[in-house]
Amino acid sequence: MMYAESDWERRKAISNDEPYRSSVRRDSARVIHCAAFRRLQGKTQLFPGVESDFFRNRLTHSLEVGQIAKSIAYRLNGTVAFLAEPGFQIDPDLAELAGWCHDLGHPPFGHNGETALDELLRESAGGFEGNAQTLRILGTLEKRDTLGGHSSGISDSGRDERLGLNLCARTLAAILKYDLEIPSRNDDRGAGKGSVVKGYYHEERSLVAWIKEKVLSGRRYTGDFKTVECQIMDLADDIAYSTYDLEDAFHAGFMTPLDILAVPADVIDAVAARVQRAIGESFEASDVTDMLRLVFRSLGATTDATEDNSLSHAVAVQTASRNLSVDGYLRAQFTSSLITKYINAVEFLPNNEVPALSRVCLRPEVRAEVEVLKNVSFVGLILRPRLKLAEYRGKQIIKEMFETLRGADGGLMPDDFRSVHARLNQPSARDRIISDFIAGMTDRYASEFHGRLRSESPQSIFKPI
Repeated sequence: MMYAESDWERRKAISNDEPYRSSVRRDSARVIHCAAFRRLQGKTQLFPGVESDFFRNRLTHSLEVGQIAKSIAYRLNGTVAFLAEPGFQIDPDLAELAGWCHDLGHPPFGHNGETALDELLRESAGGFEGNAQTLRILGTLEKRDTLGGHSSGISDSGRDERLGLNLCARTLAAILKYDLEIPSRNDDRGAGKGSVVKGYYHEERSLVAWIKEKVLSGRRYTGDFKTVECQIMDLADDIAYSTYDLEDAFHAGFMTPLDILAVPADVIDAVAARVQRAIGESFEASDVTDMLRLVFRSLGATTDATEDNSLSHAVAVQTASRNLSVDGYLRAQFTSSLITKYINAVEFLPNNEVPALSRVCLRPEVRAEVEVLKNVSFVGLILRPRLKLAEYRGKQIIKEMFETLRGADGGLMPDDFRSVHARLNQPSARDRIISDFIAGMTDRYASEFHGRLRSESPQSIFKPI
């Protein structure tokens, strides 16, 4: 069976007074109504939201990832013989919910925000990582349930009794992307020393053990613990990145299809190296170029041009490239065709012993294409000076806020965070609380709060923090 009764257990039992609503739909409602989900609308995806009302933010991106994930689940259920057996179908609602949740842990100011918090916490609390923070938000930080009686969720002895949204084990498993406890000391990171390590915090190790216990129901497994729904979410995220970020880049005028076909050699080399690491096999710069030409072959850029028609050919290619950038209908058709292609390329490899850990992946040639487009966006756009300049300022803002809040012993945070901070004795736990407060900020609120600390934009004392 794909699901067992233990999958739907919660750390704190709730009444089953709504039998018409599944456990997943209950969890979906809890997520949609929580503060962390709302704040995604104020966090940057690729371009700052203040620049235009067209560009995606973390919220719209998460909704799109959820929709793609749900479509993948429906397609697999309808085409894979293993999933046609009674009780073996993937729950599309759970795949969608994983997509909605996957970016909840992202701090303000994108990747630089994540790096800043990780650098601040490496020595004291083991660092910061967006996926680990997502699990912490859902399993600890959101205010729905606690095991104890104190309003802060921290017992008199300092034990953390917060349960977050008190979600089902299988729901939490659907966002557990990395089966690795992040070392609590930077010196224990090995090759990852000095960089962000993907995994879950040591503070959540008992939660992860509980998740595995409920999902596995005593069955043994080999390899990483990563459920079907989590794998689907991961693929959907990659598909969204590889298509919709390009669409935003085209609309913004940062890049055209012809620009992509003519990117400098150093960018091509960087993309090839990143794709090779992702797919685990040799991938050369020429492979990147060939794949990009294949994706944008409709521009006619790869056809032979004689001396007589070379100018008209160049004009035709330039016109086609410009049209794809500025014409909303063409952009929508282009991205839609790619997403359909990628969804149809998802394969299912059953695990008969533990169906929940069956493998979901893209066909190798399509996986490489998705990685090429995703990394062209990353190297060619996110690492561009104009975008990095905005993110660099964000990194400085986060570091200055953290040091100021730590120096004030948490006294400048809102009452709920201050209450938790005051009831924890270890410096590492207190640093984590400060990080939780900053990571939950939207980009705008972080800039405003920093301004209030620095007296750059003084506000009325009657405006709450």
